[in-house]
Amino acid sequence: MIYINQVLQYVKDSKRMRVIEIQESYVYIVDIDAHTSMPKKMLYATLVTEIEQKVLLAIADPFARVIIDEDLTAVQIQKREEDWRTIQQSFFPFMEELLQKHGREFKIKAIAKQLEVTPTKVKKLLSRYWQRGMNKNAMLPDYINSGGRGKEKSLSKEKAGRPRRVTVSGEYQTGINITEEVKLQFEHSIDKYYRKTNNYSLKDVYHFILRDFYSDRYKENGEMKYRVWDANRIPSYHQFYYWFKKFEDPKKDIQFRQSAKEFELKSRPLVSNSKSETNGPGTRFQIDATIADIYLVSSLDINRIIGRPVIYAVLDVYSRIITGLYVGLEGPSWLGAMMALDNMAADKVDFCKKYNIDIEEGQWPTHHLPEIIIADRGEFEGYSVENLINNLNIKIENTTAYRGDLKGIVERKFRTLNGKVKQKAPGAIQKEYRERGDRDYRLDATLNLREFTAIIITLVLHHNHKIIEKYPMEKEMIADNIVPTPINLWNWGIKNRKGRLRTVDRTILRLNVLPRGNATISRAGIKFKNLFYGSRQALEEQWYLKFKNKSIEIVYDPRNVEKIYIPHDGGMDFETCSLLEPSFQYKQDFIEEIIFQQQLRSELEEIERSKQVQLTINTEAMLEDIITKAKNKKKQLQHQSTSKKEELASIRDNKAIEKELNRQVEQFDLESEQFDQKASVIDFATKEKVEEETPKKSSSRLMDKLRKKRDEEYGKNK
Repeated sequence: MIYINQVLQYVKDSKRMRVIEIQESYVYIVDIDAHTSMPKKMLYATLVTEIEQKVLLAIADPFARVIIDEDLTAVQIQKREEDWRTIQQSFFPFMEELLQKHGREFKIKAIAKQLEVTPTKVKKLLSRYWQRGMNKNAMLPDYINSGGRGKEKSLSKEKAGRPRRVTVSGEYQTGINITEEVKLQFEHSIDKYYRKTNNYSLKDVYHFILRDFYSDRYKENGEMKYRVWDANRIPSYHQFYYWFKKFEDPKKDIQFRQSAKEFELKSRPLVSNSKSETNGPGTRFQIDATIADIYLVSSLDINRIIGRPVIYAVLDVYSRIITGLYVGLEGPSWLGAMMALDNMAADKVDFCKKYNIDIEEGQWPTHHLPEIIIADRGEFEGYSVENLINNLNIKIENTTAYRGDLKGIVERKFRTLNGKVKQKAPGAIQKEYRERGDRDYRLDATLNLREFTAIIITLVLHHNHKIIEKYPMEKEMIADNIVPTPINLWNWGIKNRKGRLRTVDRTILRLNVLPRGNATISRAGIKFKNLFYGSRQALEEQWYLKFKNKSIEIVYDPRNVEKIYIPHDGGMDFETCSLLEPSFQYKQDFIEEIIFQQQLRSELEEIERSKQVQLTINTEAMLEDIITKAKNKKKQLQHQSTSKKEELASIRDNKAIEKELNRQVEQFDLESEQFDQKASVIDFATKEKVEEETPKKSSSRLMDKLRKKRDEEYGKNK
């Protein structure tokens, strides 16, 4: 139901309005916060629908209060009586016309003329009457700013609940009853403010409730201000908190304040564990990557920092043993994942030996394929996944986006590895944000990629023999006195549980999972990543002549650039190509470091090119300056009377004269250079230097003839 004089507030913009009249199927409302507000006509049904849909909320009348005349000044009472008399005599008889938009302005002007005031004054009086409750006290001049304390309206019963302990001016503040309208305000505010990504606190939400529903609004210097009502007219924070706990929905709160993904990741109920989905080693492997919290240096130049490496790990869900590992510079991608899968089937004794770590097979006995691999969507969607599924019979299960908890075991292991690295290794990230004056930890980088890989292998070997806390042990394991370490669980599972372990020829695995690229055949060899390779078949079949500039597909191992492979016979065989002598210097390097060096070279060349551009521009300017000066000199000294024929005919003679002049300038005189400075003559009596007369330099007879000849030539041109 809607009632006359009821105050409603819009949820979206907190706009407040009062119902001033109901006529049949229409309702007339005014904005109670506007400077002046004329009635607006709405359908009764529309207003009811908005209330039912909680677009509109019923709120307490901000102007409803008991005002005692003794608390008012004589001026306020006089002003109220005058304006109320005007309302009764001049407005009430025409109220129907004033409600209607059509003809309202004409009637207002007529009333203003009768009262001998402006139409604006009439609108202000009408607005105050409608906005402030349509009673006599509504005509009080800005009583909200008068300083008189209002008194609470009498309720049908005393306030429910525990009485407040705090007194103001010696009187207990009774507060308000929490009606259905107030509950609706609480619920609306919780949805509007609390269940948002702004992460407002409950105190903040309570303050918003007071601002929106329990305060007077006024403007000061053009800015909207709020004056919260007295304590006995507003709900307390404890009342709000009580009903918040009633309305609380933890799942909804987390989803709206953070995200649904955050709820699924950190707050959803845990009713099972990862092991429950396996029946032995090899049933499920989890694969994931993380960026290590450490900066590395180049193996070619220890002074060059190359950034943070990426660690890929493959882990058996049943036993928690790490079955595959890759440490490199390829950001979390298909390439890094494939390197980890390749290592999954590798003999770990040989793998560790490459990093100068000697182990026995029993310390790391994994070299098998699983039945299922759980991976991220981004890295295992597309690419060579079809080869894994079709050729190797491995099922791929992709997790949903941002659900790292679905690979929780390997995620936790990464946290452990990063923690160990931070404790020991120089160049590790010690905290997310450095304070002013702190040393930049990147400058402490010391380890290169090979050394850091050796550290990770050492930590993996330690993990494989470490007790797993809270592992869901089976009764048979306890009966067999099994200590829950990954190695023990792996060996016990193979012996007592069927599992899904399979082995495969590593060559076939590589052809299916290793990255593929395009190489180009040239006269210098098979070119790939600016490295040159050769093969027996290429020489015998004269590829370098017949297939020059042809592109071919190859398979390569980024960890070993010494060889690349050309697959044929439907992927069942391949041709091996070995590194040629011009590229042999990179034999021991990782392809990541080779690419880094090539990028570095490109950067250096690019820097030099920018310098050369500047040099070229300056050279062009110098050339233009020399040529311009020569042109100006020619214009000044050129004789126009000489014919073109004479100028061309004298070229040979002019050249001979110029040659002789140049010979005089260019000739070597070793004696003159050696004895260029003459000894000084000093008078022994006076001890002073004797100045000698400089003899006139005699001219060569040949030079005299040449000058005479030149003068004769110039004379002809005059």
